[in-house]
Amino acid sequence: MRKITILGISALLFTPLLLQGCATQTPRGTTSRPQLTAAEAATFTTERYFAQGGALSAPDGPWSPSPVHLPQTESAWRVAPSGAPFTRIQQAVNAAIDQHGAQEARIYIRIEPGIYRETVYIPEGAPPITLYGAGDSPEEVRIELAIDSQFSVARYRQRVNSQQQYREGDPAWYQYALCAGRTSKTIGTNCAAVVWSQSADFQLLNLSVANSLLDTVDGGTHQGVALRTDGDRVQLENVRLLGRQDTLYVNTSNRRNEAVTDRISRVYVKDSYVEGDVDYVFGRANAVFDNVHFHTVSTRRSPEAYVLAPNTLPDNPYGFLVKNSRFTGDGGYQGSFKAKLGRAWDQGAGKTGYLAGKTANGQVLIANSTIDQSYDRLSPWGAAATTARPFRGNTSAERQLDDVAFNRLWEFNNRWQP
Repeated sequence: MRKITILGISALLFTPLLLQGCATQTPRGTTSRPQLTAAEAATFTTERYFAQGGALSAPDGPWSPSPVHLPQTESAWRVAPSGAPFTRIQQAVNAAIDQHGAQEARIYIRIEPGIYRETVYIPEGAPPITLYGAGDSPEEVRIELAIDSQFSVARYRQRVNSQQQYREGDPAWYQYALCAGRTSKTIGTNCAAVVWSQSADFQLLNLSVANSLLDTVDGGTHQGVALRTDGDRVQLENVRLLGRQDTLYVNTSNRRNEAVTDRISRVYVKDSYVEGDVDYVFGRANAVFDNVHFHTVSTRRSPEAYVLAPNTLPDNPYGFLVKNSRFTGDGGYQGSFKAKLGRAWDQGAGKTGYLAGKTANGQVLIANSTIDQSYDRLSPWGAAATTARPFRGNTSAERQLDDVAFNRLWEFNNRWQP
């Protein structure tokens, strides 16, 4: 994760979403592994996480994602390695946006089985777009490229645009130009994504996205994002997201690639697989993960491993909800070396330290899920990223679940395998 400064906490509180009242049953767990009661857990539902979104000045109403449905007729936008008529996904995206403009009708882009070594950028204001794999499984369609946050700008340009995949005037040109025009020594996390969508109502179905940096680098700081989303009402279904550090970035940024606090982005991930090692699902979105397999790998030999790293705004009671899911790890997590379920990302507090009620305080509930022996059962949550704020769970009998003096990382009714 890139340690950037928050532009200012929104003055508009999430009034409709505030949790009121305190525990009505004796809380379980410890300060290192707090548990919700059934009554408390019942307040964390998909409906509440998705109750509002978009700009806080004029928020959208509730969002109830339904299964992604494909058109009955052949899609006009088809990509295949042999060319039919497009050999690159970005070509099809550009052509579809150019033809349809900002219309509200959904665009379906069919991707035939194969490996597509490219980035795919979806600009802000694009019409609703669905990218879907035409194979029998998500493994048959793979979008991949190796991009490292530590790349120089020159190396980024060569890796992403060596064949002029992005040209001035293209719909997504500004996204490329924001990164290609950086004056910093390295491109940073915000420019290290293989697929990057800034548009609302973006959907991915039945395909894989991989940042193929993978184990070609050491266990140090090498953020390599497979998928980054900034828009509202994003839906991922039956997808595989592969990386190591920072695989899935469910973000909230503006057109200038700056973190903002004036909007809510909602993301729904269902029946999918996410792989990584450090903070590999992170960001500020209100995100729900339903029947998702999180797999932590040790092959890069990173000294620490964390699955979730939310940087939820302090006045938003909803960050990540993980339900009916699985957490597994490879054979490297044995003995005293264990992975963590996650940690808060105290974004923007690198110089000040955590400021209760002012800087981010990540929120997570993992419920009704299975967790294997790769994870630290006694202390499943780590110290916060950016500030190293020690984890502190709230086990008070009169607790408020959004007390800013405590972390907001919870479990309920999970099954830990021996």
